[in-house]
Amino acid sequence: MIRKSNDFNRRILTLPAIQPCECTSPATLLTSLINISRSICGYRSEFFGSNKRNAIKAIRQIEILLMFFEEIQGRKAEDLSDSVVLILLELHFIFQKLLFLLEDCALEGARLFMLMKSEFVANRFQVLIRSVALALEILPLDSIDLPMEVVEFVELATKQTRKMKFEIDREDEEILNEVRLILAVFDCRVAPDNTQIKRFLDYIGIKTWSLCNKEVKFLESEIEIEWSAHEKLEFSFLSKLIGLMNYCRCILFDVIDYEAVPLVHRHGAEIIDCFNHDDFRCPISLDFMIDPVTVGTGQTYDRSSIQKWLRAGNSTCPKTGERLKNRELVPNLALRRIIRRYCSKNSIPYPESSKQKRNITRTIVAGSSTAEKIVWVLAKYLARLLETGTPNEKNRAAYEIKLLSKSSIFYRSYLVEVGLIPNLLKLLRSSDGLMQKNAIAAILNLSKHSKSKRVIAENRGLEAIINVLTMGYTIEARQLSAYTLFYMASIEEYRKIIGQTPVALMGLMNLLKEDSDRSKKNAMVAIYGLLTHPENHRKVLSIGAVPLLVNLLETSDREILIADSMEILATLAEKPEGAASIMRCGALSLTMEFMSSCSSSAGREYSVCLLLALCVHGGCEVVRILAKSEAVISSLYIIIREGTARGRRKAGSLMRILHEHCEVVAASSDPIPVRLSNERSVQAW
Repeated sequence: MIRKSNDFNRRILTLPAIQPCECTSPATLLTSLINISRSICGYRSEFFGSNKRNAIKAIRQIEILLMFFEEIQGRKAEDLSDSVVLILLELHFIFQKLLFLLEDCALEGARLFMLMKSEFVANRFQVLIRSVALALEILPLDSIDLPMEVVEFVELATKQTRKMKFEIDREDEEILNEVRLILAVFDCRVAPDNTQIKRFLDYIGIKTWSLCNKEVKFLESEIEIEWSAHEKLEFSFLSKLIGLMNYCRCILFDVIDYEAVPLVHRHGAEIIDCFNHDDFRCPISLDFMIDPVTVGTGQTYDRSSIQKWLRAGNSTCPKTGERLKNRELVPNLALRRIIRRYCSKNSIPYPESSKQKRNITRTIVAGSSTAEKIVWVLAKYLARLLETGTPNEKNRAAYEIKLLSKSSIFYRSYLVEVGLIPNLLKLLRSSDGLMQKNAIAAILNLSKHSKSKRVIAENRGLEAIINVLTMGYTIEARQLSAYTLFYMASIEEYRKIIGQTPVALMGLMNLLKEDSDRSKKNAMVAIYGLLTHPENHRKVLSIGAVPLLVNLLETSDREILIADSMEILATLAEKPEGAASIMRCGALSLTMEFMSSCSSSAGREYSVCLLLALCVHGGCEVVRILAKSEAVISSLYIIIREGTARGRRKAGSLMRILHEHCEVVAASSDPIPVRLSNERSVQAW
């Protein structure tokens, strides 16, 4: 079985071979050379979307040489001259490159890219096989005692490799010209003939939605690398290919089969059923873990999330608060396989890459004029599908809109401009749970675009979104609707309307009561967005949000959820009635405890903001309690020394209040049991 690189850790068409050390023993060298040769020969049964003839010709020559290597493997080291060993070292280096090239030619996800690079790939085959020929020409066969048939085989291979020509296949060239013609048709803002598109997809072996989606994922990974390059020579080229494959995925495949993953055996399914799916979510991001890794405390996080945590200067485990002895991240491959199986069983798309969330600034523009026109044609098609398609076609269109708008500002812009939002909103009232979920996910992504919010509101979108929040068929749909309200609440007019809708606030409260961490987080995000309108403070208090938020401080083991709750409570405490409600629920001691034990700087700063507001509106008793706490004083000093500008300012203000209290107490000859240290320098604002 040939191992294929699914994560694209090595960039395509880079051949990072390592020159073997000259001190390597002949036996070790031959064993490694034989293993590489067998790996190369194993590609004979693989599918090549392009350069098939060139790949097979190269493999045939290696098959001949493999017999030679196996023949001399058992020889003693002294039987092989230094000249022979040097040739073997050179062949080992060449074979490594050839193996990488064959891997790229057979790689699922890179077939269109490799087709477009056919001529370049043919030249690489030519260079590598010519290098093999040069090495064989100077191989001193007469210094090795070999059977005559083996010598004849090697001499034959030498002659063949010297004469071989590796050129672009005629069929590859014809299909390549068809792809160029299709792109030219798009330049006229015209949809090409689907049979023509299907012909080139069949040729390179893309016959399912999931394989087409792999092509998109691969091209996106390449364009991310290209964007970071100084010259960006292939940015326009890659943009065209992404646009083309997005179009193919949306147009040609009636069945969305998601990503191909290993089949789940019955025993494996039983194991999956033993897990709570929340265990598959990263404790930091609360998203499904793509690349789970375990830290020194035994806790598991998604690689991108824990790396971001560590880069922020944190040296503790986010979940336990324990100090990490080292920053080693151990891949949790068993959990990764289980998560993939769970996603497969429940028809949940599993991301291909473990990269961090991308900076999508580059997607403000299409990348090329051809890509822009492809998006225009595709957006028009999806709009028609939503308007006149069958229920199944509308569901598929909503799903594709969700994917297209997730990480591309330009796609969002065109999808909004073609006027598909009104028909997308109609799907929110569907009795089909999957259709409703896909539609609200698409609306969520589109709501991030500046022009979409007014279109949504003018088409009674707020009412439809709130209806999903309160009566959605799936918990996922309700979670997505809460996040959509957060984006809608970025407009003053709409956050006022949402706040004036009692069922919306009660829907958020009900979501906050759910066991799922994702439900709690999305509800709090929406509530926080509403609180930027002053009139909503009283309404949030009146529906009983404070007891739920305080209870979360006490019962949750997720530090990020506690920090989010603390942030909302701090906002509510800025008004006297909010502070009073928070004090009645006993949040003071919980806040003090959290600030002392919290491992994240953001969590500590939210705690300071809440304590400062409680001091301002809660009276002398709150100040007295805080002034007695050594843990609080110590935490304030840490924030003043290491926190953000806002955190330092808030901590300094709170420290000044506590100092003033101590001075008043000292002046009245009634000193408090614990004094503030005079040896520390505090800057107060």
